[in-house]
Amino acid sequence: MTEEFKQKLKTLPSAPGVYFHKNKAGEIIYVGKAAVLKNRVRQYFQNSEKDPKTTALVAEIFDTDWIVVDTEMDALFLESEMIKRYKPKWNILLRDDKTVSYVRIDMKSEVPYVSMTRQPLDDKADYIGPFYAKNTIATALRILRKVFPYYDKPYTGKKTLDTDLGLTPGIEIGKTTPKEYKKNLRKLIRYLEGDRKKLLTDLEKQMKTAARLGKYEEAAELRNQLFGLQGLRKKIVFSDKEFLNISSDQALKQLQMLLKLQHPPRRIEGYDISHIQGTDVVASMVVFVNGVSDRSEYRKFKMHRQKNDDTGNLKETLTRRLKHKEWTFPDLIILDGGKPQLSAILEILGNTPGAENIPVIGRDKSGDHSKSAEVKIVIPHKTEDETTYETVRFPSDSHISRLIARIDEEAHRFAITYHRLLRNKRL
Repeated sequence: MTEEFKQKLKTLPSAPGVYFHKNKAGEIIYVGKAAVLKNRVRQYFQNSEKDPKTTALVAEIFDTDWIVVDTEMDALFLESEMIKRYKPKWNILLRDDKTVSYVRIDMKSEVPYVSMTRQPLDDKADYIGPFYAKNTIATALRILRKVFPYYDKPYTGKKTLDTDLGLTPGIEIGKTTPKEYKKNLRKLIRYLEGDRKKLLTDLEKQMKTAARLGKYEEAAELRNQLFGLQGLRKKIVFSDKEFLNISSDQALKQLQMLLKLQHPPRRIEGYDISHIQGTDVVASMVVFVNGVSDRSEYRKFKMHRQKNDDTGNLKETLTRRLKHKEWTFPDLIILDGGKPQLSAILEILGNTPGAENIPVIGRDKSGDHSKSAEVKIVIPHKTEDETTYETVRFPSDSHISRLIARIDEEAHRFAITYHRLLRNKRL
């Protein structure tokens, strides 16, 4: 740390905001939010125990800049915007998928509802995010619901306690219409997407216009929304405790030892097949880099042979995938299946120049499919004479289980989404 940087850190304000760690080249390598910038940023440079990745991040920090905002909620949304804009490498490396959340609103529905999800689907709904602290965005939504009432479950037309509390728009009691409700939801979306200052200006203009035209009820509602948003500065929605989960790192290290690899598998590809009795057969390829999903690298395949043959479909998928030399070859392949699927894929890899030594394992999901079920991995061991298969079991809460289950779930989600799209088009 240079003397100039030390002096700069002394000027950190005791205010909420977003900070930007930079490397020697001036590149933004990490973006974070803070309730109190001075406290949060200085934590990085204290002699407290840190996990290996945070230690590596700190070693790369050469400079830090920051933006002061009015409220912690503003910091929450600004952090999301800045991460999407700059895509800092350490935000990706330090992220645990289970902490990433999106706000989902399907504006095509007659009466939309607001929900949260970790896995955006290709269903034409609006997904706002990602946000990097599930509990924080949930708290923010609860506060915003008092300003822009919304349904948090599919609309049934029945009055509930939320109706009495003023947390729903009140379509069920004739208080408003679906059209007016959607207008308010669009304001909520604007706020979540960061268009806050312009939204406040527009609300004030609309309020004055409604009052001038004698639309006093509309003006009163706009006034309440304006004052409600201005009053959010009094709300505290997150703390300075931003400790990071390195479960993925632990899993990668354990996979390296288990499979006797030279290095932890940086790029892992997971594959799954989806169909109904051999119709609309598709395959998915999901990619995890450093234990974190990289959706820009996902690929989907529509099978040329429409048959109920998962082994044959996997063979076609891997054959087509390996022809794409412009796609980086993986350090590990994970299949949904056991010995038959592994045997077929090993043959394809062995006949593909450059892919002969790519390790491949299968996840055997026969038996207990519950969330608490142990994870069974099938590992092939090749010799000159034969290939044997070993089944290794891990408890559901182990690091390897969590990573493999996450890859498996993501491959399944991506495959079934594409399958449903093709099926709906055909029907």
